[in-house]
Amino acid sequence: MDMLKSLESTKKWIRALTEIAVLLVALSIVAAILFGAEVPFLGGTADVVSRITGIISELGEQGVVGMLALGVILYVFARKDK
Repeated sequence: MDMLKSLESTKKWIRALTEIAVLLVALSIVAAILFGAEVPFLGGTADVVSRITGIISELGEQGVVGMLALGVILYVFARKDK
């Protein structure tokens, strides 16, 4: 039983860290749009935007496989465990 509590605690930490990472990516995209590529407190914001653009174009070129991968990614981020 103690192992299950430990596993649940680990899952909660990973979920929280993933949410923080997604929020930081969103912050860097907004900062790049508002202030340009050189944002003093977030280095490499232009790289984030170009990487996301590259990922989206890669998924578009892959057709059905890209759509399936996009569906899996959206499922992972949209899923809310209670």
